[in-house]
Amino acid sequence: MADGDGEEDGRQIRTLADLARVAGVSTGTVSRALAGSPLVNLKTRNHIRDLARRHGVRPNQMASKLRSRRTGVIGVVIPLGHERRQHISDPFFMTLLGALADELTESGYDIMLSRAIPDENEEWLDRITGSGMTDGVIVIGQSDQFDTIERVAEAYRPMVVWGHHRAGQRHCVVGTDNALGGRLAAEHLIERGATRLLFLGDTTGIEIAQRLTGVEQAAARIELTHFPLHLSDEEIVANIGAALAAHAAPFDGIVAASDLIAMAALKELHARGHRVPDAVQIVGYDDLPLAAQTVPPLTTIRQDIGVGAKAIVDKLRRRIEGETTDSLVMIPELIARETTRRIGGSASIG
Repeated sequence: MADGDGEEDGRQIRTLADLARVAGVSTGTVSRALAGSPLVNLKTRNHIRDLARRHGVRPNQMASKLRSRRTGVIGVVIPLGHERRQHISDPFFMTLLGALADELTESGYDIMLSRAIPDENEEWLDRITGSGMTDGVIVIGQSDQFDTIERVAEAYRPMVVWGHHRAGQRHCVVGTDNALGGRLAAEHLIERGATRLLFLGDTTGIEIAQRLTGVEQAAARIELTHFPLHLSDEEIVANIGAALAAHAAPFDGIVAASDLIAMAALKELHARGHRVPDAVQIVGYDDLPLAAQTVPPLTTIRQDIGVGAKAIVDKLRRRIEGETTDSLVMIPELIARETTRRIGGSASIG
């Protein structure tokens, strides 16, 4: 029979078994395909879904979830203990959330998104993991909540965190080697003549603290100043202006803890008449899509957010099934654009 027909051998196609017969697969394969299971290859999933749509076959998803004791929902939470005025609309969050959403929906999951402001009793994560509303939880960033995440991870297994990895920790994490990233940024500037560096970023969160550690390692023999810049949209440009005004001594290189900070610094330097990269060079961190669109295009440290999102979802899916998964520490990559000079020559602002 043709796929568009409503019957086969005189029988109406109304059940998963009927649909399996048409597709030439088992009923279990049909059920898994309609649930978006990665155990069924994408071509077969799409074929079965197309047949189901055309024949009007709609399995009782609620009953299926009740039988499996699954909700089909993944909780995604962003803790902001150290940056309470930062927003989910932050470009880094939006880029990672977009990549995670693509991976999760392709795997058949819905998403429940939360922005958590940790309170004094440290129960923000307990409330999410103990709600019974999700099959697993993704935490974007450790903020200043490393100990809380560790405590919850001892009893709650289906959780994966984007962040920094410490030897011996309990929770499964995916992220880059932040200290190496900071070192790469500083070394790049030093190789291009920078002798007085400014690090812009609040180090209350573990990832940015590690980036500063890497910068300090590379800049041990030159001048380095740290300005604890915050990431809230309302303050970032004004705070960069204050940072530039606060340092009478000239500096010739900026390592920004994020691309967002680097972009704001680029804007403020331009407003003050300082040429980039002739007077001062800048390196950001993340390699967001916007980094290549600044004027001049931003040199930055790349975190492979797409690869990271795939790894997070894969590890979470396996942990939901009861497996144990190791953390993944990705190697950062320096992407040289036009906010740093070619090797040779130096200048500074005063």
